[in-house]
Amino acid sequence: MSHFSSIKTKIKDRKILLKALQVLGHQAHEDILLDNPVNHVHEQVKVDVALNNGVGFKWNKTEESYELVAELDVWDLDVPVNRFIDKLTQQYAEQTILNSIEEEGFQVEKREVSDGSVELSVGRWV
Repeated sequence: MSHFSSIKTKIKDRKILLKALQVLGHQAHEDILLDNPVNHVHEQVKVDVALNNGVGFKWNKTEESYELVAELDVWDLDVPVNRFIDKLTQQYAEQTILNSIEEEGFQVEKREVSDGSVELSVGRWV
């Protein structure tokens, strides 16, 4: 018998989570029941955001953030769980900043990626 595992994140905004997943190349769906993987017996889990491969995100009211929910025994993404979370967290942070930049009337003038970090230069006309 197996089970869905939950992993805490610091992700708080659903809209930005959806955008980050899209940028990373994942198609996400909202308010879905995660199905049991083949030959695994456990209850289905309702998640707020789900990927096509049985990975989802569920709002944790106590922590006030989303937690990753997945059947780790059958994880089938092209990267390990920890790497996926790292990539998603970085993309989530970038999308949060881009969202703030837009809200404040700035535009990205330059984006550079070096050694896994992202540097943004922004400006606006006044």
